Amino acid sequence: VQLQAFGGGLVQAGGSLRLSCKADGPNFSPHTVSWFRQTPGKERRFVGEIRRLGAIANYEESVKGRFTLSRDNAKNTVYLQMNGLKPEDTAVYYCAAIRAIVGPKLPSAYDIWGQGTQVTVSS
Repeated sequence: VQLQAFGGGLVQAGGSLRLSCKADGPNFSPHTVSWFRQTPGKERRFVGEIRRLGAIANYEESVKGRFTLSRDNAKNTVYLQMNGLKPEDTAVYYCAAIRAIVGPKLPSAYDIWGQGTQVTVSS
């Protein structure tokens, strides 16, 4: 499985963006997919994870109620809908996949990564 992340851009505070993480290759549905974000000089940080069937998603505290994960296994795609964006959400966002029931919060646990997509929120 290979991942491609896209959908980033520049948006004003309070605005919305939808990121997509599309998988190429078979057997995508058994993977839990997580999103991470990273700012210069900082470690990559967990944003949220969505489980295999899409019924369960968990989020980092600061994005709860603003970000929503969904997935369409028929399209091999996971979506991260980001509403109410804040300047502190500015980062490069990465998606990652793991063939496991639960998506770990540690980036080192993942061996499948998409390239980053830049999200910039202006104040």
